[in-house]
Amino acid sequence: MKKINVLISTFFGYGYLTKMPGTVASIVTTVFIYIAYEILDYTSLKFSIVFFIILFFYSFYAVKDTESEFENKDPRQIVIDEVLGQSMPLILLLYLNQTNQINIAIEFYYIISLLSFRFFDIFKPFPVSYFDKNHKNYFGIIMDDIMAGLYSMIIIYLVSLVF
Repeated sequence: MKKINVLISTFFGYGYLTKMPGTVASIVTTVFIYIAYEILDYTSLKFSIVFFIILFFYSFYAVKDTESEFENKDPRQIVIDEVLGQSMPLILLLYLNQTNQINIAIEFYYIISLLSFRFFDIFKPFPVSYFDKNHKNYFGIIMDDIMAGLYSMIIIYLVSLVF
């Protein structure tokens, strides 16, 4: 089971990249979801939300089980948190698109989602920084990216209102 948890926590090995594994995991997540939603026309909002919730709760277990495999308290190899955080605004984007609240090219929203999530994940405004600094364990590893995802959702929603 530990091997499966390492596989999930490192997002199938992307976490082992030597350069910017979190950014790469965010880009891969964005591209994967773009392909699923926009090219393959997979638009089940309910399934996306349920899958996200299952992955969210499973990630706590997987990260807790695997964080001891790595040297520091917030191992750069663990990138499932970036996958979760990046997925949040993209699921919102699916909802906005289905409810006709998107009035410009959808690709613009995907780019804004990626850039805003990475911005909040890197610069860590409150409460992202709270979880990063005060919870040096599996909970903090995941929750700081969830907070960055929430901020990115707000940006996506505001962009949809402006345009």
